[in-house]
Amino acid sequence: MPKISVGLAMTLLIIGNMIAVFSDALIKTLSADGAVYQFVFFRQLSAVLILLPFCLFSKKNGLFDGLKWHVLRGHIWLFGAIFMVIALNAMPLATANAIFYAAPLLMLPLAMIFFQEKLTRHSIAVAILGFIGVLIVVKPTHINWAAIAALIVALTMAMNNILIRKLPKHHNVFQVLLLTNLVGVPAALGLTLWEDKPWHWASMLTATGSTTFILIYAGICVLVYRAVEASKIASAEYSGLLGAVAVGILWFDEIPDLSMTIGTAFIIIPLIWFAKIEAKKKRLEEQIKG
Repeated sequence: MPKISVGLAMTLLIIGNMIAVFSDALIKTLSADGAVYQFVFFRQLSAVLILLPFCLFSKKNGLFDGLKWHVLRGHIWLFGAIFMVIALNAMPLATANAIFYAAPLLMLPLAMIFFQEKLTRHSIAVAILGFIGVLIVVKPTHINWAAIAALIVALTMAMNNILIRKLPKHHNVFQVLLLTNLVGVPAALGLTLWEDKPWHWASMLTATGSTTFILIYAGICVLVYRAVEASKIASAEYSGLLGAVAVGILWFDEIPDLSMTIGTAFIIIPLIWFAKIEAKKKRLEEQIKG
């Protein structure tokens, strides 16, 4: 593993997040009455085709170990992808992304429920402030199907992140991503056939582009998080929201309103603060052990 400085790692993460925004932007270019399930199927299929060559050169021993967890994550991933298409096509890009950032907040109670992790007063404060931020963004008095879809996406992202702990440690990132997408292909195909809309092969190109952008981001994450402690660089992840705002303005003429700005601050600032507290706590623990 090459040595990467904290500064370089944060720069790479910022670039990766900016690239990931274009994955969402391509999804947003789909027509409102487009075939949602068909597009998601194309996205799953293109991911498998892109990842397969990388996996062919990886060690294949125990590839299907922990298959039940891959199947569970894969179908949660598929479920989230469907609602992501719905949310992005009905909401401003930045607003949808702001709600997606509720995922780290939702991971806190999920970790407590499934892994008996203890919530500290800091994590509870972050969760409460973040929840207030989500309410400000979605405006409960104006809540609609798109906002609910975006919240479902955040929940599926949180569940997928939590379930990573159940996956076999010997699976590399290419194998994990391949299996996550592969196990969902039959269900995605079934939904596509049930949807019964004409096949639009041009959307395969859009789906492949969207998949390529998100896989580049995933690859960058593996590179930097294996080389540098997550607590030192995770705050760079929130640059993606700035990218979503910029792309929304330049590509879709979407100007963020005041509630979106305030709500985002309630979500992001506490998360950055919590990351810094956790990093400080970890340093103190290391000093005590040393």
